[in-house]
Amino acid sequence: MATTTRLISAALEALGQEVATNAFGANMEAGLASALGRAPDAPYAVLETDERYLPAVIEATSPRVVVLLNLSRDQMDRAAEIWLTARRWRQALSEAAGCLVIANADDPLIAWAASAAPRVTWIAAGQRWHEDSWCCPECGSHLRRDELGWRCGECGSARPSTRWVLSDDAVIDDAGQIHQLSLGLPGRANRSNAVVALAVASYFGASVEQALPRMRQVKSVAGRYTQVQRHGKQVRLLLAKNPAGWLEAFDVLAPAPGPVLLAVNAQTPDGKDTSWLWDVDYRVLAGRPVLVAGERRLDLAVRLEADQIPFELVADIDEAVSRAPGSQLDVIANYTAFQQIRATVGRTD
Repeated sequence: MATTTRLISAALEALGQEVATNAFGANMEAGLASALGRAPDAPYAVLETDERYLPAVIEATSPRVVVLLNLSRDQMDRAAEIWLTARRWRQALSEAAGCLVIANADDPLIAWAASAAPRVTWIAAGQRWHEDSWCCPECGSHLRRDELGWRCGECGSARPSTRWVLSDDAVIDDAGQIHQLSLGLPGRANRSNAVVALAVASYFGASVEQALPRMRQVKSVAGRYTQVQRHGKQVRLLLAKNPAGWLEAFDVLAPAPGPVLLAVNAQTPDGKDTSWLWDVDYRVLAGRPVLVAGERRLDLAVRLEADQIPFELVADIDEAVSRAPGSQLDVIANYTAFQQIRATVGRTD
């Protein structure tokens, strides 16, 4: 969400006015108030909102636009089960008169929640993580998927038609024009984020030609995708907080056999339940040197053993750098582990 927020902010900056935003985190009530307080005269505000707080934020702010990109399991010991979250969103959006919802039609839960809103612009941003949306959110029947999208054979629910489409490294806008994205951020997930950002910018009057150059200047977000030199090696930092996030992080790893450090904590901001590790398919790391760190490295070690992925346990980022072969090291870490590593190698936004 932080990356989507940052790209939307960059796109709106093309209009030449100040944008209040919390693009570097703090997505609960205090963080939102702080972001608005830092820029009280800004005509635009782009606010990342924790999924639990979205209904309350809609009621408090009467937003002109709500953006919904994907919904997957995250911190199950803290947050509600995601179908309940989607139901709360659906109720809040049904009552949001005057609000435009820009939503990813490829995620069935998002489509169901957004379809109750008075106005929706549908985006084809893709969905790689399907494990939370095998069943129809309307009737509970099994969803069918093919090249045309998803549909329910029982109640007739189906993927809505879209106005903005992600196509490889290009976006097709609502007028049918094709624009090459060529982002500074890697991976398909960020191309999905960019399509949403361009749709938002267009609604507020910024053309794709105005917004894209600003978005291309974004190289990292709150340390994510940052590359730093550490003891002679190039270290790249990737944040992954849930199974869907780990899938996207794997997508941007350096080509095999590049080494990777995996780091997992289970502090309050992470969620203390690490059972989600079993929802991640680590077999994609086969053939790579894998190093494991973090407060819950033994939990992760057991999971890797189950997937028959060889690994080495390390105490910290510096030991990982010293043990990793070659001149580069990718780091994938969950929230507090990421912040600890970032503090060690140097903060860069």
